[in-house]
Amino acid sequence: MQVTETLNEGLKRAYSITISAAEIDEKVNAKLVEAQPEVEMKGFRKGKVPMAMLKKQFGPRIMGEVMQESVDAAMAKHFEDSGDRPAMQPDVKMTNDDWKEGDDITVDMSYEALPEITQPELKDIKLEKLVVKPDDADVEDALKNLAETAQNFEDRKDGAKAEDGDQITIDFSGSVDGELFEGGTAEDYPLVLGSNSFIPGFEDQLVGTKVGDELDVKVQFPAEYGAENLAGKDAVFACKVKAIKAPAAAEINDELATKYGAENLDDLKRQISERLAAEYAGAARAVMKRSLLDELDKAVSFELPPSLLDAEAGQIAHQLWHEENPNVEGHDHPEIETTDEHRDLAARRVRLGLLLAEMGQKADVEVTDAEMSQAIMEQARQYPGQEREFFEFVQKNAQMQQQLRAPLFEDKVVDYAFELASVTEKEVSKEELEKAIEALEES
Repeated sequence: MQVTETLNEGLKRAYSITISAAEIDEKVNAKLVEAQPEVEMKGFRKGKVPMAMLKKQFGPRIMGEVMQESVDAAMAKHFEDSGDRPAMQPDVKMTNDDWKEGDDITVDMSYEALPEITQPELKDIKLEKLVVKPDDADVEDALKNLAETAQNFEDRKDGAKAEDGDQITIDFSGSVDGELFEGGTAEDYPLVLGSNSFIPGFEDQLVGTKVGDELDVKVQFPAEYGAENLAGKDAVFACKVKAIKAPAAAEINDELATKYGAENLDDLKRQISERLAAEYAGAARAVMKRSLLDELDKAVSFELPPSLLDAEAGQIAHQLWHEENPNVEGHDHPEIETTDEHRDLAARRVRLGLLLAEMGQKADVEVTDAEMSQAIMEQARQYPGQEREFFEFVQKNAQMQQQLRAPLFEDKVVDYAFELASVTEKEVSKEELEKAIEALEES
């Protein structure tokens, strides 16, 4: 094998790799010899097929395998010898298109090498950790929100009309073309108006009714309705209103606490306080992480691979365009041009991404199988009823695995940096923490 450098400018590299015909032929023969004892062919005993016939029968396929393996091995040896790490998959192409058996193989390989990165002294980085302790008022606010979520319903005054959000109790019987249909009849059915739990238009016609009212609610089943015999049909529901209740927040007491899995109200308050503390800590960590990244970004300077920069800028531009055009769901839209703003943001992301990867590698940071499984489980919860299919999809999709692994790896590297940096705590109010978070979102 012969490797000749043809380009070395900045991070760009190009090489011409020649693999001799003799080397290819030797490897082909070796594979044939290895396979010969197991080959059976009509007219010959197992393992006694002549080498010439083996080569004629299997030579072309084995030749293709050997050529690919030889090129892969040549590339691997080059990267081992040179110490280069390609920023993206190298571009490899065979240059002698008129190649025939007996000729040398000539391959051109080009790539952008990752730059040399000098890690800053983490102990010299000064960070401030915001600390917020939940107070009684925070816990009481959270309790009020829980009480509203677990709302009860109280009878309205006699003669009061039903309003959107009220719970009404009704008897109803539904018919199509004058015939009652299966599943269309119920008694003492509690229905919250505005919940959209019934056919479109049904609940709207009950707003303004009073206890004792009897009325026909006329609706049309959706064309895609599950029951084919009802899909798209006009229906009439004979309804009788038997009770009207207005929503009311649940009382804050032990009964409310047990609804949320606590032993009593004091236990629920303790759980809320712990949850709030965790939420405040998570928000404070996000603020400190941004400060760390800002300090790291200022501390390093190295050449960025143009391919990574272009890809990241394009992705940023594409994402922002869709945020500005939320009605366009697919990718059938005009080509999106990148701006200097996109490229500046891309440069920061690429620079920090390469730096964090280097820091993590040197610190032997790894994402464990247990951590990956936990991440997959959390993602799978977004697809209720399809968790197993999601797991199988992730297992077969290396790109999806990388998407899940990357943020886990980054957070572990950030935690590693926090341990070495000089961190001072500062106790602040919830409002000050919220302002710090808002500043992050605006920047």
